[in-house]
Amino acid sequence: MQDRAKLENLEKISRLIRRHCLVMTTRAGSGHPTSSLSAIELMAGLLFGGAFRYDPDHPDSPNNDRLIFSKGHASPLFYALWAVAGVLGEEELAGYRKFDSPLEGHPTVAFRYTEAATGSLGQGLSIGVGTALNAKYLDKLPYRTYVLLGDSEMAEGSQWEAMQIAAHYKLDNLIGVLDVNRLGQRGETMPGHDLDTYATRVAAFGWQTIIIDGHSYPQVLDAFEKALGAEEPVMIVARTIKGKGVSFLEDKEGWHGKTLDENELAKALAELGEIDTSVRGHISMPEDLRPVVIEPRKAPGRNFAAGRPIATRKAYGKALARIYPQYPRIVSLDGEVSNSTGADTFKAEHPERFFEMYIAEQNMVGAATGLSRSGKIPFVSTFAAFFSRAYDQIRMSRYSDANIKFAGSHAGVSIGQDGPSQMGLEDIAMFRAIPDSVVFYPCDGVSTDALVEKAAAHRGIVYIRTTRMDTPIIYDSKEQFEIGGSKVLRRSEADVATVVGAGVTLHEALKAFDDLKIEGIAIRVIDLYSVKPVDEAGLMEAAKATGFVITVEDHYPEGGIGEAVRSALGNTGLPVHSLAVRKKPKSGLPGELLDFEEISRKAIVAKVKEVLWKRRRKAVDIPGSRG
Repeated sequence: MQDRAKLENLEKISRLIRRHCLVMTTRAGSGHPTSSLSAIELMAGLLFGGAFRYDPDHPDSPNNDRLIFSKGHASPLFYALWAVAGVLGEEELAGYRKFDSPLEGHPTVAFRYTEAATGSLGQGLSIGVGTALNAKYLDKLPYRTYVLLGDSEMAEGSQWEAMQIAAHYKLDNLIGVLDVNRLGQRGETMPGHDLDTYATRVAAFGWQTIIIDGHSYPQVLDAFEKALGAEEPVMIVARTIKGKGVSFLEDKEGWHGKTLDENELAKALAELGEIDTSVRGHISMPEDLRPVVIEPRKAPGRNFAAGRPIATRKAYGKALARIYPQYPRIVSLDGEVSNSTGADTFKAEHPERFFEMYIAEQNMVGAATGLSRSGKIPFVSTFAAFFSRAYDQIRMSRYSDANIKFAGSHAGVSIGQDGPSQMGLEDIAMFRAIPDSVVFYPCDGVSTDALVEKAAAHRGIVYIRTTRMDTPIIYDSKEQFEIGGSKVLRRSEADVATVVGAGVTLHEALKAFDDLKIEGIAIRVIDLYSVKPVDEAGLMEAAKATGFVITVEDHYPEGGIGEAVRSALGNTGLPVHSLAVRKKPKSGLPGELLDFEEISRKAIVAKVKEVLWKRRRKAVDIPGSRG
């Protein structure tokens, strides 16, 4: 039996929150008031009904429960909740969606009470998986993660990926709140108000389900109380009304993402009745506990045998295991290919820091965002090609200021017989496009090890591209590598061209150097291991000294190394010739495919000679000399 005074206070809070949602969206001239109105009792009951534990004065406290609005378009409700909690005033709410306000159209971490940026639907539950994994297995704290979900986003496959893995890891500290308001953006959702369908599907994935009337405070409070005692993940399936509280909005199509004008606002506020603008909601305080902390220790030195080739994908796993003592916040997530990506080496040495995420890349990246927001350093690995499935999660993680390291193996046509479905050929372009990202492409075991360590030390998104085939060790174990650097491996005063490679093609460039040297042609060879940021000064110096540059990459030309080099050289007028994968790949031996795509040593030699011949021909082709 719920306390009458408590219920009456929650009803007052609901009316104030409704007012906030309507007023702030009308003042902004944009937003989603009706999507916010449907979830008010659910969220006010959570925050102010006793289940949620949070210290508003210390939003970074590791003991706080987490609240993630997967339906990020309900941001008016999110901000209104914190206003009622006393951390936002009317003036701040009036800044909603304005340029200089942290109250953005969809929640971002510019607002300090936001756990992660949302708004691209289908991602919040995966982020919640990450924060719940952190609580249960890493920090070992009793906080819970609550995720508000919209019914429209339940059509996203990523939701079901998250539900599978949550049940697998027995995340009894993860609670989903499904706002079934029936209406999506353009009309009714597939199940409409059929709550049993949602509950049956969710239960089939190993979750406990609780069906309620989402506007009944007694049912809402009882549901959260039951969820606290669950031994598996919980989904509260709530029947709600879109636009609840305003008669001309309730359950009406055509109002999604539409605000009220001033006359409609006045009419809506009149319907809400008397509103106590001084009412405040009380949030229960969490326990004051300390997370498990592993103190950093000095990592052992690099250990690569000279003359013993190793695939950079294998060197990646070795490096991760080596540096872990120095970076004990590292966790490894892999998409069920750890014996191919090299992550199994880390798993063998630190199984408690490894999470198998199976063939579900969208959820894997979302969970990495949650782990990152919990203070961990996730290293996420799979085949480079398969990151394309999770690109939306990758780009959204940037808006959460995520600190994630991505390792993509099996890059390029050099993987050989597996064929084009397995070849990462767009990955450099994908990760270069992420603001402030770093893109590494090591060529041997030593450079891989060094760049994995640089990635761990760097705050932000880093992509490490690795190769399937074994490659020779060309660097001394003590060689240093910097973000934004490059290495000049062959150089002389007689150089007539600069060849820029990375990864597999760097070795092809070195072979081409030897072939051309026999013919008396000297070229400069640069290892562009840092594709972003790129070594503008080094490339400029080499281009000016040799007259032209040839880039060679096991990647499509769009967005790859060639375009990075052209960007670095800017408007200098110095020519850049690009060798890249331009034909539809096929199965074959690595050498055959490098030749077929014209990115092998033979192609480099031929291109250097072709450009030299054209330049010399141009130099002697004086107008009028043919007559």
